[in-house]
Amino acid sequence: MSHQARAIWTVRGGAALDGGRRGLIAGIVNVTPDSFFDGGRFAAPQDAVAHGLTLLAAGADLLDVGGQSTRPGAAPVGADEEIARAVPVVAQLSPRAPVSIDTFQAAVAAAALDAGAVIVNDVSACRFDPTLADVLAQYKPGYVLMHSQGRPQTMQAAPRYDDVVGEILAFFEERLAALTAAGLPEERIVLDPGVGFGKTLAHNLAIMRGVERFFVLGRPLCLGVSNKSWIGELYGPGADHRPEATQAASALLAAKGVAVHRVHDVAGAARALTLAWAIAGERP
Repeated sequence: MSHQARAIWTVRGGAALDGGRRGLIAGIVNVTPDSFFDGGRFAAPQDAVAHGLTLLAAGADLLDVGGQSTRPGAAPVGADEEIARAVPVVAQLSPRAPVSIDTFQAAVAAAALDAGAVIVNDVSACRFDPTLADVLAQYKPGYVLMHSQGRPQTMQAAPRYDDVVGEILAFFEERLAALTAAGLPEERIVLDPGVGFGKTLAHNLAIMRGVERFFVLGRPLCLGVSNKSWIGELYGPGADHRPEATQAASALLAAKGVAVHRVHDVAGAARALTLAWAIAGERP
């Protein structure tokens, strides 16, 4: 197993999230009516909070709260609406566990950080709202630097790469340099190559196959492969294989050194990661 699979991630306030040998599990809390997997199930704040507590009981190390769907084709939501959805949930969950706010809007990030969030998970790498970089420099939270090609409304129209891993690697190098120059310490940043965000099935598989290439940048990796459409494309129509495929992918990616796993099914991910490390002879 790669040494990269141990995640020590410094977040807001200087706290260090240490996943040990198992890695970190980020449980997804979608406070939205239209997220691709569980949109609407937890749209009410009390339901979202209850779901977050369930994920913590199942073994989540942190919770990723989002008030706007970023699935391909999703319609944008204004900052006020996103704040109204997500920030009350952040405020209630943050005393229980480290909370990440899944947003690309500066105003939403600031409101969530003020409410207790310690991480910003940004699909845009500060490209959709450049003032988000100012918020990051001010608060110095943990930050998930993610790659996407295009905006959610159009990213799956016709994604093209000559070398998907090489191009994402170059993107990370440029964005890391820009963010650290803006005042965000490098130890606050983890990298997410953005499986499913402006990628075909072949691109997604190439990213997962070559994920070790990103280790040259010296930062932990976060992957969100959970229940995404690439699984349906791989297996074709018929039975829904997303849950077991997500668990298998989590175990394989942990074996490759991925440190942070963003998932819907925390208990399943925990079992998969425990198995991966047990086979490697390094039980968590």
